[in-house]
Order: sequence, then C-alpha cells, then structure tokens
Amino acid sequence: MFIDPATGFPLGDPEEKLFTEDFSPDYDKLGEALQPLILSASGWRKVFAADGDEESSNPNLTAEDRLIALVMAEVWASFLIEKSKKRSPVLFLATDSRPTGPSIAHAMLRIFLSRGITVHYSFITAAPEIMAAASTSPDGDGFAYISASHNPLGHNGVKFGLSDGGVIGGPDAAGLISRFKAAMSDRLVIEKILKSIDTVNPDEIISVFNAVPEIKKSTASLYYNFARRVVSGLADKSLQDDFFNEIKKRSNRFGVGIIGELNGSARTLTIDREILENCGILFRGVNDKPRQITHRIVPEGASLDLCRQELETARLEDKRFILGFVPDNDGDRGNIVYYNDATQKAEVLEAQEVFALSVLGELSWLEYLKTTYPENAAFKGPSGVAVNGPTSLRIDSIAHSLNAQVFRAETGEANVVNRARLARESGFNLPILGEGSNGGNITHPAAVRDPLNTIFAILKLLLFPELFKNWCRLTGQDDSYREGFTLSDLISTLPAFTSTSAFEDKALMKIKTMDHILLKKRYEEIFLSQWEEKKSWLNERWGISSFREINYEGTEAREGMGAEFRTGIEKGGLKIELLDRNAQPVGYLWMRGSGTEPVFRVMVDLSGTDPQGEAELLDWHRKMILKADG
Repeated sequence: MFIDPATGFPLGDPEEKLFTEDFSPDYDKLGEALQPLILSASGWRKVFAADGDEESSNPNLTAEDRLIALVMAEVWASFLIEKSKKRSPVLFLATDSRPTGPSIAHAMLRIFLSRGITVHYSFITAAPEIMAAASTSPDGDGFAYISASHNPLGHNGVKFGLSDGGVIGGPDAAGLISRFKAAMSDRLVIEKILKSIDTVNPDEIISVFNAVPEIKKSTASLYYNFARRVVSGLADKSLQDDFFNEIKKRSNRFGVGIIGELNGSARTLTIDREILENCGILFRGVNDKPRQITHRIVPEGASLDLCRQELETARLEDKRFILGFVPDNDGDRGNIVYYNDATQKAEVLEAQEVFALSVLGELSWLEYLKTTYPENAAFKGPSGVAVNGPTSLRIDSIAHSLNAQVFRAETGEANVVNRARLARESGFNLPILGEGSNGGNITHPAAVRDPLNTIFAILKLLLFPELFKNWCRLTGQDDSYREGFTLSDLISTLPAFTSTSAFEDKALMKIKTMDHILLKKRYEEIFLSQWEEKKSWLNERWGISSFREINYEGTEAREGMGAEFRTGIEKGGLKIELLDRNAQPVGYLWMRGSGTEPVFRVMVDLSGTDPQGEAELLDWHRKMILKADG
C-alpha cells in the first residue's frame, strides 16, 4: 500500500487486483448500480460508498461501482485521445477529499495507463487548482477530477475537461454521456475493459504514485501563478508584481483578516494561506486538515454557522477580521460570512448578494484598468457579464450603472462559460461571469468558480476607495461614501432586490408530470388566464403593467411565449418578466425542471426590500405550476 506523505492517506496498492480471479459481471446488479447515477454537464455522480449510505465515510467500492468507474475512464480516454490528436496525451488526475476518491482514482488510473495516457496524479487537490494546471501547463491536454462537489460525503463522481480549464459542456458533454451509456450496455466493451486492466504493469502505477508529491507541488505552483493573473486582471508579470505590492501596502494600512472554515475539503491543501498572507492579509484556518469534515458539505444555511461564530470570536481578538468563507468539498465554490459593523455581529451574505458584490468589484476594476492602461488592447471593447437565467435583476441594475451588458444563459456553469465565450468572440470584454442563484463567481480567464476570486473581488472594492467612490457617484449615492467605509457600507449601496434563495425548501417543488413540454404549455395557458384576473392587483401592488416570457436553452435566451420558442425536451428555464409602464422589468417568476428527478426549481425576484411581496408572488407562481401539474 502506497501512502501519500503529505496527508498520510493511502493512495492504493499497485499489486492489488481490482476484482477476484473468478469475477464475472452481474449485469442485473450493474443495472441497479447505474440507476441512481446522475449524468450532466456539471458532473457525473452517485453514492459510491460501498455501504450505500450517502453520508458514509466508507472508502470502499462495490464491484459494480468499480466497473462503472472503469467505463467512465474508458470513454474519457477515447475522447481525450481523439480531441488531442495524440497517441499519448497528458492528463491531470485528482480527487477532492472524500474517502472513496482514492479507490475511484486507482481504478481509472489503470484504464488511462492501459490506453497509453501520461497521467499527472496530484491526489487531493482543489478543483480550481487542477483545472488551472491543465490549462496552463505547457503539455496538459485535459483533466479528470473525481468529486461530487457539494453532495453528501458518500457521494462521488467525476468532472471532465480539456486544456481550456473548464468542464466540458454543450455537444461534447452530451456526446460523452451518450458514449458512456452505449459502453455500459455493451457487454463486449465491458469484457474488453476487464482484460485491459490486467495488462498494466504495477511498476507503471508505482511510478505515478511516487510522483504524487512532485506533481502536487507543480499544480500548486501553476495555480498560484494563474491566480495572480486572474486576480489582477493583468497578463504582464511585472504589472502583476505592481498590483500585488499595492494590495499588500493597502492591506497593511487598512487591516484585513479572513477566516477560512475549510470543513476538511480539498481547499485545505491549496494556496489560500500562501497567497493571502503574501498580500499582507491575516488568515486563520478552521477545520483546515483534509477530511476534517464537521458539518454538511453544502456551504449553505447551518453549514455557515461555525464560520460565523469563528469570525465573531476572531473579531473580539483582532478587529482586522472582516470576512470568512466556507467552500464545498472540491473547493470551487465558497459562500461568504462578513462582520456587520452596524449590528456588530457576523452575518451570512446571501448567494445573490455575494455575486452582486463580485460583479460590482470586477466591472469596477475593469474600468480602473481601462483608465490606468488606456493603450492596452486587453481592456478595449464594451464591458459585459454573463449569468444564468435565475440570477437576480440586481445584476442588470449594476451593469447598467457601469455601462456593461448582461448576457444570460441556461442554468449550468458550462452554459454560462460558453455564453461568455460567445460574447467575447463578438468583441465584448467580460471580466466576470457566474450563477448568482448558486453563489460564487468565475473571473476571466478562469473557467471555474473559485472562492479566492470572490474574496479578491470584494477586497478590490475595500482597498481601492476610488472604485467605491465612483460607484456612489454613478448611482447618485454620493452621501454613502465616507473615509474608512466598511463592507457594510458597500452592501448597503447595492440595488435592493428580494430573491427566493435557491436553497430554501419553498424553492423546490415535487411534481408528477415528467413531460415538460406539456407542463409548460399548461402553465402558459394558466398564466394568461391568471394575468387577466391579477393584472389590477399586480399594477396596484408593484406598478406591473405588462410581461414578457423568456426561455433559456443552453447559451440561448429566446423571448416569446409558446412551444416555438423552445426546442427539444424543454428542460430549460422559463421566466416571466414582470414589466412596469416603461416596459422595464421590476421582477420575474422563474422555473426549471430537473432533468434527473421529478422536481421543479422555482424562484421569484422582485425590486426593493419586499419579503412579503416575494412570498405572495412565489405562492401565486407555485399554485399555477401545481395546477399545470394537475
């Protein structure tokens, strides 16, 4: 058994056989094991713990799940060889901190080696780190990242990507899923895979295991250098040095402390402490050892309580502590806790607010760079931001004030990333994108969410007062700017909107109708009828005079009501924008059916601080969906 020297965790036994000598696939059991497997552009995942408990810390796999992992690796190996046009492409392989990660990685490794792929295995590594390494390494062709993101501990799965540093989406994701399904139903393919793993020499596996410490050091270095590029917005290394020297000088003067409640995630083994402390920022880690998981993995609700408590405790000791963050297990998303000077308590920022602050920070920073480096072609072109359908209209208000355009796509990180690429190809400069409804942001040229980038977007607003002063001027809030302003002051100037949280129970509806074509048709008919009944109420209550429907599919936003504005199986998001007498949106009703389970996700967004209004509109929206489901 090889042990990872950095963590003390086992990597695997190169001499171990993955199956017993007399193993023969039980295809009935294999079919049962496949049933709960979710296959989407966001990742493939299911419960992989051998005992079947979704909260399990059992590191072992059943024979069926080990076989599923092998087939996953086989279809990705073929895809990578085709896309790279190389006989021996270079693949970055890593896991988050889940106990089943090493077993899945060991199985996949044998397939990759049998196909002649060169594997750089870094073991427990944050998702943004492995993706940065794949995109910036001179010889990287892609990555396979073993993770179930924010799902419970016993879940696991895999995300695949190429050398652009993002998870594959669109036709590539759909094609890979089709290949996997075809392979799982082909007994000849499975028999071939079982024979191929026995052709791998244990010395090859030993070589990969021995290289883990050096590969991990390399991925961290590549990530650190990439983070400097992303955070600063500057490609030139000398200009990056100037930026970080300035950040350090301002941090020392302002005084900044950050709590990282890492919950034993893959972020425990990445660059957070190093890069923040090098910027003069005080960093305190909590649960900062891998697998030191003490609460639910999803960084929402009660999962943020410990960080909030730690921030309040730290604040009593040192007033520099102003922020805290909690990541999910793969570390590509981190939600924020901040110290509210007005209430003198640590409070949780809603996901939509976190994204709004990040957008404000990055769009303001782009304007700063345009002014500072007027001849730099990298900052030319109109500004923009790409978001998903249920991102709050607050972003549209921020973008309008900063003379930027908003591009919307269907829910799903890959959809938003691809929408941003299309906007850039048409001449727009998009420094930031993301899914406001889910929290976190993607800062260009990164193609994945990263809590470091969220933190630095907020820090830019705090440490460069000229950004906040300009924002206050543009929005007619000059009185809100003062010397020594705080994060609470910043938050108070954001456009006021009340949004349904994607993580509230009321944002999820169980439905009977799996035919989304029929359900949306019924909903539209019910809405038109209800509009005639409710329009006086809507006008008197919120000044709503008209509406428009928008359907989101992939990278497209199609305005219009009816099936002709949708395609395929109609699993995309449907939004009814509610407009004032000037045809400007004051809110919306949104819904989207899951492609994997009989549920609908629903949301309301409403201008102003109006939780009662949001509740009334959501109740109306849900009743119409229930009637359509009837």
